[in-house]
Amino acid sequence: MSFEVSHLSFSYGKREVLHDVSFSLPNGSLGAVLGPNGSGKTTLFRCILGLCSPSSGNVCANGHDVAGLSVRRRAKEMAYIPQAHAIVFDYEVVDVVLMACGTDLGMLRSPLRQHEERAMAALERVGIADLAHRSMRQLSGGQQQLVLVARAIAQDARSIVMDEPTSALDFGNTVRVLEQVRALVDEGRSILLSTHQPEQAYLYADRVIALSDGRVISVGSPADVVTSRGVSDLYGMDVLVSPLFDDRARACVPASIVMPSKLTSRKQDSRVSGEGED
Repeated sequence: MSFEVSHLSFSYGKREVLHDVSFSLPNGSLGAVLGPNGSGKTTLFRCILGLCSPSSGNVCANGHDVAGLSVRRRAKEMAYIPQAHAIVFDYEVVDVVLMACGTDLGMLRSPLRQHEERAMAALERVGIADLAHRSMRQLSGGQQQLVLVARAIAQDARSIVMDEPTSALDFGNTVRVLEQVRALVDEGRSILLSTHQPEQAYLYADRVIALSDGRVISVGSPADVVTSRGVSDLYGMDVLVSPLFDDRARACVPASIVMPSKLTSRKQDSRVSGEGED
């Protein structure tokens, strides 16, 4: 298994954020963690990466207990693409990607030619080699995200953890990033990402983990988890999930929008309460 989370719990002080979380992700597959805001997705990822120490349970990455790994060894096993990336210094794109080679170099050593070649190959892999000497501050959000994907590739870790990698991207850049992610998985890497979009999880993932209030409420194939009942239970609202293109995709729509009885009832409630009056 690339990731195996067993009975994981975590608390900030007296507030429990994760409770008895368990799931696994096979090697060479894409796992998507779905859940509302505040469900514990980012904290879960921080525990998986060894950045937070769980109050109970354990995490294994590629067969190794994360708690027992050195920082350098963890970097060999897992690359991380965070939810937000603040550009503090005016680095060139290639320099950002070269940072992934730090586990090979150690302190106060300059990158070698082989590292520069690896960085350029990673940029070529995601289709932005022509931006190598551009400033990160000059790039669009989608281009910046592709730089971080390239950095994860250059790190040459066996697995990648991505915290909401498309949350700030438009439709086109979202597709470009997710297609690169899926291609990496098809080449044998394991990727665990979080998303707010059930449709994305259905299209690209091999396994979906539904997380609510710090608890796993379902784990399974996209076809088993991204259903009307599954999405409705996860987000606490009536949702209709409909198959598209012979079920190669699924659309998630609020039931109140497409069911006349619910829509009529909602309008009547608005009139009674006075909403929408001038």
